[in-house]
Amino acid sequence: MSAYVIGLTGGVASGKSLAESAFQALGIVVTDADAAARAALAVGSAGLDEVVAAFGSEVLAADGSLDRAAMRRRIFADAQAKRVLEGIVHPRVRAALHAACQAAASPYAIASIPLLAEVGGRSAYPWLRRILVIDADETTRLARLQARDGIDAGLARRMLAAQASRAQRLAIADDVIRNDGTPEALLAQVAAMDRLYRRLAAA
Repeated sequence: MSAYVIGLTGGVASGKSLAESAFQALGIVVTDADAAARAALAVGSAGLDEVVAAFGSEVLAADGSLDRAAMRRRIFADAQAKRVLEGIVHPRVRAALHAACQAAASPYAIASIPLLAEVGGRSAYPWLRRILVIDADETTRLARLQARDGIDAGLARRMLAAQASRAQRLAIADDVIRNDGTPEALLAQVAAMDRLYRRLAAA
């Protein structure tokens, strides 16, 4: 059981996935909001049934799963549809992350929530004891995103602009890891945070 939960977040191409892997290598349980969101809308789930009731069967693929591309187009074109979908998914994600973190057999647990700043930070997740932001400057993130996804600068900038700003993420942070340098530098900072969190969780 781990009652001490750290919220981990960071913008696209900030290095959040590498930080997650580093914490896991140190024996810490990491739960993932994206995985919880997929599970909330899996075939046969109450969440998917609720989406179909709200949006109709045209949001389903031929195999009965959610047609994510169709749903994405729908919510980008309609702000009200986006709010309805979030009202179905977000409570289920929060409940799943909370349960998984509470059950974690590690000194503390991490809830990895990419859109933590967008959904309200600690007001949406009041059980987070601290929030850790993986931060990198925009130039670095743009370069990484273009290299990772093989996209042009314009699309990379639009992807960054679609998320919360760097300032918004830093505003909710208790702790920040700067990841403008090497992977080794990130790993060293993760190790330092792990030592801090173990001390706080034991206190």
